[in-house]
Formats: sequence, C-alpha cells, structure tokens
Amino acid sequence: MTAALAAGAVLATLLAGPPTGPAAAADPAPTAGVVTDTAVHPVKNGDSAEVGLSVTTAGSVPTEEPVTVTYTTKGGTAEAGKDYTPVTGRHTFPAGTASGTTHRITVRTAKAPKPAGAKTIPLEVTVTGAKAPPENPQVVIDAHGLPYQNAKLPVKQRVADLLGRMSPAEKAGQMTQAERGALRAPGDIAAYGLGSLLSGGGSAPTPNTAAVWARMTDAYQLRTRTTRFQIPLIYGVDAVHGHNNVVGATIMPHNIGIGAGRDPQSAERTGAITAKEVRATGVPWDFAPCVCVTRDERWGRSYEAFGEDPALVEAMETVIQGMQGSPSGKDLHRNDKVLGSAKHFVGDGGTAYGSSTTGSYTVDQGVTEVTREELEAVHLAPFEASVKRGVGTVMPSYSSLDILGDDEGPVRMHANAAMINGVLKDRMGFEGFVVSDWQAIDQIPGDYASDVVTAVNAGLDMIMVPTAYQDFTKTLKDEVAAGRVPEARIDDAVARVLTQKFRLGLFEKPYADTTHLDQVGSAEHRAVAREAVAKSQVLLKNEGAVLPLEPSQKVYVAGSNADDLGNQAGGWTTSWQGSSGETTSGTTILEGMRKAARTPESVTFSQDASAATDGYDVGVVVVGETPYAEGIGDVGNGHDLALTAADRAAVDKVCAAMKCAVLIVSGRPQLIGDRLGEMDALVASWLPGSEGDGVADVLYGRRAFTGQSPVTWPRSEAQLPINVGDTVYDPQFPYGWGLTTLTKPPAGGEPALAAIAAAARAAEEAHLGKTPAGRAIVDRARLLVQRKIGGTFTQEVSKPFAEADHLLLTGDLTGAVARLRTAYRAA
Repeated sequence: MTAALAAGAVLATLLAGPPTGPAAAADPAPTAGVVTDTAVHPVKNGDSAEVGLSVTTAGSVPTEEPVTVTYTTKGGTAEAGKDYTPVTGRHTFPAGTASGTTHRITVRTAKAPKPAGAKTIPLEVTVTGAKAPPENPQVVIDAHGLPYQNAKLPVKQRVADLLGRMSPAEKAGQMTQAERGALRAPGDIAAYGLGSLLSGGGSAPTPNTAAVWARMTDAYQLRTRTTRFQIPLIYGVDAVHGHNNVVGATIMPHNIGIGAGRDPQSAERTGAITAKEVRATGVPWDFAPCVCVTRDERWGRSYEAFGEDPALVEAMETVIQGMQGSPSGKDLHRNDKVLGSAKHFVGDGGTAYGSSTTGSYTVDQGVTEVTREELEAVHLAPFEASVKRGVGTVMPSYSSLDILGDDEGPVRMHANAAMINGVLKDRMGFEGFVVSDWQAIDQIPGDYASDVVTAVNAGLDMIMVPTAYQDFTKTLKDEVAAGRVPEARIDDAVARVLTQKFRLGLFEKPYADTTHLDQVGSAEHRAVAREAVAKSQVLLKNEGAVLPLEPSQKVYVAGSNADDLGNQAGGWTTSWQGSSGETTSGTTILEGMRKAARTPESVTFSQDASAATDGYDVGVVVVGETPYAEGIGDVGNGHDLALTAADRAAVDKVCAAMKCAVLIVSGRPQLIGDRLGEMDALVASWLPGSEGDGVADVLYGRRAFTGQSPVTWPRSEAQLPINVGDTVYDPQFPYGWGLTTLTKPPAGGEPALAAIAAAARAAEEAHLGKTPAGRAIVDRARLLVQRKIGGTFTQEVSKPFAEADHLLLTGDLTGAVARLRTAYRAA
C-alpha cells in the first residue's frame, strides 16, 4: 500500500497525460482542482481500498467557492455485486475549505474462492466548481492463487504457466521496450502491456536525485498492476560507468581505464557498486558491460571498451559477476544486483573508418570486415566468455558484419540470424534474452513491417522501439497473425523475457527496495571508485623520477582538464554526450592534488598558464578531450586526436619553465609525439570519473603507478588502426606499456630473464597461468625489459613487448617471457 501511494503521489509530475475524466459540469474556479492520491489502488482479494480525493488551490489558499465531487464505480473487468460492493456518492467541499483537504471513499472487494487474474474497478469522478482529476482512479483486485505466482515453484514451471495464459497482444507487449519520455499517457503502460521502459542517456526525472528516481520507477511499475496478470516492467538504463544518469551517483572510470588497471577483482568491485546504486533506484537492468574490442581509436565509443585485446576484455568481464552475482542467476533477486547486458554483438569495435552511413559518423555503425578466424578470435571470444559468466541479456550492434570470403556482403547485426540464432543462442547456448539497440531495427532495409519480421525472426526477443510502441505492437501482432513470424518464435522470446523477470524477483517485489538508497554516492562507494582510478593511471614516461611528487613541493598546475569534473567523467555522464563543468558531484584532479599536498596553497592553478611560472619545483599540466559519446565522437566528425591549441600552449610554457608532468585525460590516445621530448613525465589518465582523488593518490605516491596501456599509443593518425599482433607495429608506446613506482625493476640481464623463464615454466605446470602469482612472475621480466628499453621504441622492441602482454593474459607465461626476452635483446 505504501509503495503504491508513494508512486501515485509523484506520477502526475512525472507523466503528463491527456485528461480522461469527464468534463466539469460548470466553469471551474481557476485556482481550484481535485486530485487523486494515486491513479491506481491495488488491493488483495477480499480487502478494501481507500481512494482519496483532495481539493487543491493555487498558492494553497482556501477555496473561494464550493467544490462538489460526484463518484460512482463503473465499468472495468470486475463484476459489481460479485467481485465488489458498488459505490456511489457525492461530497461537497464548502467554500473556505483548506487546500489539501481530502475526502476518502472506501471500495470493498469480495473474497473470491477461486484463483483469478487481476480485475479493475474504475471510479468515475465528476467535479463541479473545480478542475477534474486528469484521469479516473482505479481500484485493482490483485491476481491471486495462480501457479506462476508461487515463488516456490521452479522458474521454468512458472514461465510455462504464465505463457500459456497470455494472449497475442500481451505477448507482443512483453517484447516491447519504450522510452519513458515517449509515453503518450501513463495508462499506456497497461493499455499496451509494455514489458519494459528505459531511460536513454539523460532521460531523468526532475529533480534528478536517487530518491526521485526510485519514486519514478515505482510510479511506472504501479501501472502494471491494472493488467490482467500484473506482469512487472523491467526498467533499463545505460549505467556504463556507475549509475551515470543520476546526479550524485558514484561515477567510475570508463571501461578503458578499468582495462588499464588490469585488476579483475577491482573490475568486479566496480560492477558490484554500480549494481547496488542502480538497484536502489528501482532499476533492475543495466545495459552494460560493453565487451567490444576497440580496434581503431578514431571510433567515438573506444573508451567504452576495456581495450584492443580480446584477452584483456575477457579478463575484465568479472564486472558481470559484480553486477549479477552467480552465473546461475540465483543472486539476481538480491537488492544489490542487476541484470547485465553484453554489448554490442558483434564486431562494433572493428568497424572500418569511413564505412558508416549514419549521418556524419565516420566509424560508428559502419561495417566490420573480418575473416572468419579474426571474427572468432577477436570479436566473438568476449561474448562467449560473457555467456559462460551467465550474462542475462545481449544487445546487438548497429553495425554491419561482412565476413570475407562468404560472398554475402555486409549484414546488419540486427538482421543477422546466423549470428544471433546460430552462434549466440545455438552454439554458445545463451539462455537470456536479446534486446535491440535504440530504434535500431529501423535501419534494416525494407519497410517497417519487414523490419519487425526480420529482426524478430533473426532472434531479437525485445525491441527498444523506443518511441513507436503503438506501431510496433500492432505490427508484430499483425505479422504473427499473417504467419510471417512463427508463434513458436514469439513464445520463445516471451519465455526468455519472463525468465529474467522471475529471476530478478520482480513478481514478488516489483517496487524499489530503497534499503541502499542512502549509499548512492556514499564515501564507501567512492572509495572503491578512487582505488579503480588509481589503478587506471598509466605512467608512460618518468625521466628523472619527477613522479611521484613530494607533498612539500610547490606545484604549478595548468591545463583545461585539471579542474573540470565533466571533462574527467566524459560522455554518458548525466547526459548522453556528457558536458564540461560541474555536471555531478565529485572531486576534480586539482582538488585532489590540493588535498594531497602538505598545504592547499602549495598548489597553484592557472588554466592557460598565464600566471608567472617562476618559483615552482614542478609543473603538472592536465590536458585532453572534452566529452563525447557514440558517433558524435568519431574522429573526422568534428573531432581529432590532437591537443587543442590552448593545451599545447600550456604544455609548451610550463615544460619550458620547469620540470613537468603532463596528464592526458581522454577516452583514447592523443597525438603528442612532437612534444614528448618537452615532457619529463607523461601519464595516460583516461577518463577517471568523479574521483579525482584517485589521480592525486598516484601523483603524490599514496598509491603506486601500476597501470598498463590497454591500447596501442600511435605516433600519428596515419598508423591507425594499429593493434597488438599486427605485422607492422611501431607505435609511440606499445600495448601493455606502463612504468611503475611500486617497486624497483629487478637487477640483472639475460641471466635474470633465464631464471624468470624457468619460474614461468614451473608456474605454468602448476596451473598458475591466469593467477596473480603467475602474473607477478612475468611482471618481473616486464619491468626488467622496460628499464632497458627506456624511452627508445623500435618495431623490433615494441612488437614482441606488446605480444608478451597478450600471451600473459591468455595464461601463456612461458610464451610471454620468451617474447619479453626477444624485446630485451632488441633494445
């Protein structure tokens, strides 16, 4: 009762639907209106409902004239006299009534002896002397006694029972996902039997707080109570680095930074914190993680990937366990777990530059041309790992797949039955459901009806329409009736959706469990993000041991990204594309440095380096990109990989005046080769999120630099795409490069490497290949080799060095050390 009333209380402000109540019998007083406490009143079979009708006035002043409300139970699916006692009456609020005064109407239901679906009892309300409610309230007698409602039964049995009761229209509704802002009226959730709602990037309630999110999702969920079987919604969001749509949530580093951290346990913890904050707001489904493999950093989504190496992506997929818990799905009902979504199936990170036909995009939504072998090894492997980890949903890519040699040409992934049905569901054994991307089926060649037929027959189980839910549900029903979509395909799709709803416990607890609401953005959660930030920082250069800084040093800070929370958080932060400035709560890098220094006054900030530079011990210049997201961020679409003129000028001035460390805050490598010689130290900070303290921790030595580059850092744009394993490979910094301040490199040369090789063989024989102990052995060799390489990179050095890191991630310790020895000899 409490959740329903709370949901109804905010519904009018969240969803503005057209009036459905009768017109007023007389001209309404311009300042008065009658409102219901909630539009929907669910009650258990045999219980009574109390419907509140309140008079309100502008400015909360007393009413000027009498307001009369006439009401009667009328229509609905419940039978008057059998299922409930009819109610008819009239109430007058006299002139001078205080605003907010409520009249309560009791509707008594009869105890039904047999199991039954939900039944509705509308209360028709007519108002004289004021504005009528925007819609008539409804009492709902909850469904009761049906097998699918028995939580003790196996999920498979519950699904079969419910599926067998559903009509074609109800099935079509369950396969439909609409954007919350596209609803014409709140009642459409029930009228179309929608299976899901989502918030696209930046689609949020006002005010945008965690508590209001919870009330909003409850309000939507309340509407499902008026449907026959009260099937709950599964609400979804793109929480791709924390609950990033919500102001005040903990914003994690983007995946590129998590990949740089090379710590599966840390990745899992970030997933767990994200899940806890998302579920607390009543959202049980997260469209994450992206298990794409970025192969060309001109792609505007490259920061959504853990890296360019499928082995690294697979290693970081522990985030799925953080989000979902056990691969069996047994933990999904918990109030700190959410359903995950592996995306984008398959090959979105491999689209060729210039192949996109979407607007002015250059890379995103383009064509991935691969051999069958490359498809399997690079792009499919992370999805197979996701399926083994029990990921609950998979989202196809906007892009097209062109497998070289099969003579079929490019096929849109949303239409690719061979990949979705054949590979994902049949070969990999994926048991969850497949959800389309935003309006993606519209890109399939043909008219809308053929788009629907092709997509559903290709294996899509839920369609993110996201605005045309009326057209989609009608079209799907028509195409099934015409035999162009088999009923068995529909039943399979709906069964997959229902299975996850049962696993999530939504039938028992459809409303938000706000137990952890006060932990959204908490200090405890931010500490986890802060640790992940520190691990993500990659020390590319450190001549003269400029880093770490001493707390007592006088530090000159400059650059566009030193004191900008929005820039360091990047895209997908409170809006789709993100924006500069104070978009959420957190700590900028500059603020973190001032807290880490002995006194805040020892850190001076001049963004454009216009302040005098004399008298400082060291300079820190924080430069990089401003926020962007998919497509919009493609290089060649108003973006490039060069530092801005202002950032270049800041680097030049500061580094000419003093020892300097340059931090690059970006979603991908920036071209800095012409200035690398000016810099004493260089750090790839990626997109750290809300916790700038984590960057300050490594700058000041509170934590050691341990990150390694998750992508190859090119010398020039002409080298792109460039990736570990390429035949020609001569980058600025190789994949896997990362200096450390944790420990000194081991002494010795070839003899030391030979001893490490022997230890690696022994560890591999002991099945320690993918363990921290095995990694520690190879890291000793890597540090030794990095010391000899210094800052001089050639193809003969970089190629085996990068390949060694790939082999390490696959568990091949012996092979990794062998390639490092090759790099050592070439250095």
